[in-house]
Amino acid sequence: MRKSARPAALAATCLLALASLTACADDASSTASAGSGAKGDGKGTKVKIMVGGLDKVIYLPAMLTQRLGFFDAEGLDVELLSEPAGVQAETALVSGQVQGAVGFYDHTLDLQVKGKAVESVVQFSHAPGEVEIVSNKAADEIKSPKDFKGKKLGVTGLGSSTNFLTEYLAVQNGVPVSEITPVAVGAGPTFISALERGSIDAGMTTDPTVATILAKNAGQILIDMRTPQGSAAALGGPYPSSSLYMQTDWVNSHKDTVQKLVNAFVKTLKWMSTHSAGEIADKMPADYSQGNKTLYASAIESTLPMFTTDGVMPKNGPETVEKVLKAFNPNIKNADVDLSKTYTTEFVEKATG
Repeated sequence: MRKSARPAALAATCLLALASLTACADDASSTASAGSGAKGDGKGTKVKIMVGGLDKVIYLPAMLTQRLGFFDAEGLDVELLSEPAGVQAETALVSGQVQGAVGFYDHTLDLQVKGKAVESVVQFSHAPGEVEIVSNKAADEIKSPKDFKGKKLGVTGLGSSTNFLTEYLAVQNGVPVSEITPVAVGAGPTFISALERGSIDAGMTTDPTVATILAKNAGQILIDMRTPQGSAAALGGPYPSSSLYMQTDWVNSHKDTVQKLVNAFVKTLKWMSTHSAGEIADKMPADYSQGNKTLYASAIESTLPMFTTDGVMPKNGPETVEKVLKAFNPNIKNADVDLSKTYTTEFVEKATG
């Protein structure tokens, strides 16, 4: 590595630019469907999809599918919209603002017990892709989730999947939910600022926020769930997270369109499995790397193990998710969840057949 002051200063500038990634991408995508390529060619079947943070690496297949032209190839005019947290994408779906949501599969179980029929139609991942980061200031006090008692813990939003997983880790390690304080801090610069200011002691986030924090030496990894192995260690099994989920009634009445969507996403997952993190980064919008493509590619590299290669729901994945939610969520704990209605393999089987 070069040790002169100028490269160091340049690197610091790039890191600060990358730290603004989430806010910039969310603003752009919310108003203009994430900029270049986000509205399709206007000639195919129109579909609106809300993503719980378009620039988050865990939801990378959404924009990548658009950039690779796979939606257009299926005759679809897909408009990608963005909200900072998955729970907001869920709200947009159930209110009818959009036809699909890219977010965590666990929302389908949560919605079922609330009387909403929603199902995952293609599964992007078999691990959460989440990381629990502890601030440098609190690192001596928080060595494991057993130390969460009385701590302020950052999540993307209250009721989000990061909120779910944080509460599970606390309960599984002997800390009641009533003894932790979840704080909604979003991702990217808002998360980093909260960590640095001490507004939170630790928090759950994803890449590229994780990569930026580590590069800035602003915090330390406590729990890493970006791989199936990390998911099994923390949660007891595979944890299907990122997915495209839709209202069941809409799926049943638009099967041809859903099949085309799934075909496109499966093509992307297969493409990802045969290309490097750098090649994937090259396909993404330029502002996602903010001039530091090396750091952005590193963030993708760290998260790639979470993705499936075929869109298939991992074996025992739904059971793991149900176990996690039942551990702390009284509504689900006392409910009879029909897992078979929370996802379908119908479209993936045809896409991969």
